[in-house]
Amino acid sequence: MSSKLLFLGTCLTGALASAGEISGTVSGVTDLENVIVYVENAPGPFSPPAALAVMDQHNMRFVPHVLPVLSGTTVDFPNSDTVRHNVFSPSRAKKFNLGIYPRGMSKKQVMDIPGAQVVSLLCAIHAQLAAFVLVLQNPYFVIPDKDGSFTLRGVPPGSYTLIAWHEKQADLPRQKVTVGAAGAKAGVALFFAADLGHSGT
Repeated sequence: MSSKLLFLGTCLTGALASAGEISGTVSGVTDLENVIVYVENAPGPFSPPAALAVMDQHNMRFVPHVLPVLSGTTVDFPNSDTVRHNVFSPSRAKKFNLGIYPRGMSKKQVMDIPGAQVVSLLCAIHAQLAAFVLVLQNPYFVIPDKDGSFTLRGVPPGSYTLIAWHEKQADLPRQKVTVGAAGAKAGVALFFAADLGHSGT
């Protein structure tokens, strides 16, 4: 699978003419599909996308296990299972409870909180269901490929801090990067000091 550039269609038309790339690798954990690499802060403001982000409930799991979104994004929570489910968050950043609903029904929640904040998701009926929404300040975020490589495109010139997030890690790797003029690339290597176990199992 190629790098999932979760750009979300945010309007960056003026910046794209002089934008560059941030590319690199993430290592140190086995479940790279649950890592999110993001720019900590970027000059905005950024409008949330019109399209919904989706966190499905399928085969007794939240899919995907981690979902990065731009602040203000509406997340859709369809129930694709054969049983009734509940979606709620006990997180201080964004507490909500969507109630219990059957297969084929979907409920929505706006992530109208400042980034970067983690919203944990649970099901009151099935304890094994757990997931996370990472709400971010800007649209420059990506989930690495299986080999840990990633590329963030369309980043305006400037100096930034790049962070790799994983739910089991308290010590998040971060690195200062500088993006130059159009076409210039900044290469980084982000490393988790300890592999604390696979997420979402």
